[in-house]
Amino acid sequence: MIRHPAFWRYTAFQIPGWIIASVGGWWVHRWLDVPLWVASGVLVVWVIKDYVLFPFLRSAYELDHRLQIERLIGEHGKATDQLSPAGYIRVRGELWRAKSDTNLTIEPGIPVEVRGVEGNTLIVSRKS
Repeated sequence: MIRHPAFWRYTAFQIPGWIIASVGGWWVHRWLDVPLWVASGVLVVWVIKDYVLFPFLRSAYELDHRLQIERLIGEHGKATDQLSPAGYIRVRGELWRAKSDTNLTIEPGIPVEVRGVEGNTLIVSRKS
């Protein structure tokens, strides 16, 4: 069995859906005379679907206690204007104030990597 906190968090969030699928299956069996194996099969398929999707959704269930801006460390972006040493870059489609980690000028369009954070300013270097 997987012993990962995100796995158990994900499982806990799936339980209400399983309950609804169970009640729906019971209702369909009871009132519409659908065979029990069909109603049960829907629940089984529902649970299997949830666990097949887990690897794709795992990152959404992992805890990350860093600030949002700190999560950008290691990301790659592009200078949108001249950083000499400060200016703006685009990372993950967002515009951020940035400062070069050296006092060298970084021209617009140059790829950069986020190396750190100083307040609300990203510290970047030219991407190697």
